[in-house]
Amino acid sequence: MSKLEKAALGEPAAAAPSDSDGAFLSVRDLRIHFNTDDGLVKSVDGVSFDVQRGRTLGIVGESGSGKSVTSLGVMGLHRSANAKVTGEVWLDGQELIAADPDDVRRLRGRKMAMIFQDPLSAMHPYYSVGQQIIEAYRVHHKVSKKEARTRAIEMLDRVGIPEPNKRVDGFPHEFSGGMRQRAMIAMALVNNPELLIADEPTTALDVTVQAQILDLIRDLQKEFGSAVIMITHDLGVVAEMADDLLVMYGGRPVERGPAESVFSEPRHPYTWGLLGSMPRLDREDTERLIPIKGSPPSLINVPSGCAFNPRCPYADIPKDNVTRTVRPELTEVGERHWAACHMGQEQRERIWTEEIAPKL
Repeated sequence: MSKLEKAALGEPAAAAPSDSDGAFLSVRDLRIHFNTDDGLVKSVDGVSFDVQRGRTLGIVGESGSGKSVTSLGVMGLHRSANAKVTGEVWLDGQELIAADPDDVRRLRGRKMAMIFQDPLSAMHPYYSVGQQIIEAYRVHHKVSKKEARTRAIEMLDRVGIPEPNKRVDGFPHEFSGGMRQRAMIAMALVNNPELLIADEPTTALDVTVQAQILDLIRDLQKEFGSAVIMITHDLGVVAEMADDLLVMYGGRPVERGPAESVFSEPRHPYTWGLLGSMPRLDREDTERLIPIKGSPPSLINVPSGCAFNPRCPYADIPKDNVTRTVRPELTEVGERHWAACHMGQEQRERIWTEEIAPKL
């Protein structure tokens, strides 16, 4: 019997996962598939993670790995007819996948909010920035337009927009890229959400503005004690911001653990590849970056076995061709550190220590 059928019969809702360690957000076996004319797209195919209040989870991976789709699934924004969403998403003890869409809609903006990747397309071009922030505030608070406008100006000032009492009446196209991103953050934080999801918040911004945006998110997190999910392909951003790290490939997690542990002792070849392709400014080595060969897999025809096997230089190490026939599951490789790889622990430690780490 499904959760919806149980709810219709008046049976009590399931309890939150017992192993979530008091997490504010707990995602369990999230799967988001889309029926298309070309076939079934398995954008997210079994993702689990926890985020505590006051902590930041970084989700990294190449384009098409399922990062943004995961975040939209948490926000309940995949309700279209061709989308099939299964699994569990627990927000402060409330399960969202089987919840009424209206209940989830009431949580968006108030309890959870998202900074979208492209603020120019995410914000409505026909309404001023202030009008959009005012609407976001009044949806959850019974206040006058004057009070909401005051709140909008206060938030624009808080995120560092100069002359907020004037810029509040400006339109998105009148703002620079960095200012639009700040306005998007102001809109996301106007209701003091307890969960903030930032999807590529520094993409297409110059380095100084990137640093300002990251500092802003960090300061606001300290002020409100929010749980933060930082979605990015930039490992430098993750190294600076994240407490924990989730590495995704082909719609699935391949490594998960404390950021410090994943950076210092990565245990999956894909993570090694990401680290090898990241520029380092703390070393004088002038050798070229080490790219990951090949292209990310099609999410319609994901390779059998380990999805990374066509690009993995170590795919032939495990015996009996298991890498190409059996999909590896996450196994514990350290304290709160998991990886999904068929190679043995000792083999991975040796390869990392002797072959990979010296080149990075």
